[in-house]
Amino acid sequence: MPNIKSAKKRVKVTKAKAANNKALKSNLKTVLKNANDKETIAVAIKKVDQACAKGLLHKNNAARKKSQLANKLNSL
Repeated sequence: MPNIKSAKKRVKVTKAKAANNKALKSNLKTVLKNANDKETIAVAIKKVDQACAKGLLHKNNAARKKSQLANKLNSL
């Protein structure tokens, strides 16, 4: 248990950010799973870019997901 004031704040802030990141990542997974036509694939690519910008995904991971979505789009 933290005793220093700043450490107590870090615990609270970390908990809030972790919950927010978990929700965003869950939403991203749902969007990726449902990307099966032109419009939903465009939305999925946008969500991947946003997740990468927020630090939820590594840039190479985001690039791989976008590449897979582009291949899926081209195969339609």
